[in-house]
Amino acid sequence: MKSTLALTAAAALTVGTAPAAQAEDLTLCWAAWDPANALVELSKDFEAQSGHDMGFEFVPWPNFADRMLNELNSGGQLCDLMIGDSQWIGGAAESGHYVKLNDFFAQEGIDMADFIPATVTGYSEWPKGTPNYWALPAFGDVVGWTYRKDWFERPELQAEFQEKHGRALDAPNTLEELKDIAEFFQGREIDGTTVYGAAIYTERGSEGITMGVTNALYNYGFEYDNPDNPYDLDGYINSAGAVAGLEFYKALYDCCTPPGSSNWYMGENIDAYKSGQVALQMNFAFIWPGVEADPNVGGGKSGYFPNPAGPGGHFAQLGGQGISVVAYSEKQDAALEYIKWFAQPEVQQKWWESGGYSALNAVVEDPGFASSQPYAQTFLDSMAIVKDFWAEPAYADLLLSMQDHVHNYVIAGSGTAQEALDALVEDWTIIFEDEGKL
Repeated sequence: MKSTLALTAAAALTVGTAPAAQAEDLTLCWAAWDPANALVELSKDFEAQSGHDMGFEFVPWPNFADRMLNELNSGGQLCDLMIGDSQWIGGAAESGHYVKLNDFFAQEGIDMADFIPATVTGYSEWPKGTPNYWALPAFGDVVGWTYRKDWFERPELQAEFQEKHGRALDAPNTLEELKDIAEFFQGREIDGTTVYGAAIYTERGSEGITMGVTNALYNYGFEYDNPDNPYDLDGYINSAGAVAGLEFYKALYDCCTPPGSSNWYMGENIDAYKSGQVALQMNFAFIWPGVEADPNVGGGKSGYFPNPAGPGGHFAQLGGQGISVVAYSEKQDAALEYIKWFAQPEVQQKWWESGGYSALNAVVEDPGFASSQPYAQTFLDSMAIVKDFWAEPAYADLLLSMQDHVHNYVIAGSGTAQEALDALVEDWTIIFEDEGKL
């Protein structure tokens, strides 16, 4: 295997210090979703300026991790640039899949302090908390909520909710308030149609239910490990607060979701919301431009709010990705040119305007940002409270275990929350022992 550091040094000698090499065809790999389509359009500016032609390999989310991690693990040369999930960063760094970008960033004046801190930690750093960078923050994302503002504003529903709960029917501040609202709408008839409370993440096959349940777990006191003793799991993952958070998520699923929603993730939630089935939708922020543009739920009919607080804290599950140069690419100089271009403030501003979520402070801290879209302030508020899943090299095994235990309890009703989290501690302890971390 070629040395990652050697690759970085060679790239740093070329990019930005000499005329661009002859035009090359670059391939950027990412998931198949709306932001990827926006990036294709944005990248036409890079093609015009650089002379390089951009190709794209987009894979649907349910298959994205398997397809692209297989590509990296095999040393494949399909991808010159990879917008990989945040959880991959540890494995990709330690396995030499990504080019380390420190020297390149220093040469080009790309400062990680110019990006939202949570995105640098989540998408770029390995080991976490150290200035070792393997990606440029590319797409800031976070789990938040969408609600039918037009339904909430109906006077008869306002009056009924006020009488029942003693407060206005409005975006909730706490998870318990969210559950009250979901119960209020569950099975209600609106415009001749039976509607339901909330679409939440329940999918088992990839990462769905984990990306959903953590929004409750974090806010009831769940910790991944002992903050003073890394990989010390018992009593943190399965604390009394964590158990209560898992019980809350199951209660929300049992009381307030549509029939047949036992294996839903991003796409199913979008469909349920846009078709008028639910009053509330949990989903990553990437969907919000599409909500606003939708003829049925856009144009002021929808509102947005951050994941509500719980009794043990106020957090939201981080999503999003960084963009990396693949170490097996034979076109690293040209790929680094793309990174340099993408990092420019004017390109990042255009990225936001086209439906991408910039993580550059100059974009999100602009005085006009918060009012630039109906969801912009909610994006800012949400990115300020993010927490992420493990980014360890063994993340796939860690995720699979959590998916199984949580889905078995929340959806299948097997055992208790305490038993599910105790089993998770046992599984994760074995994984970290095998990794030499314990």
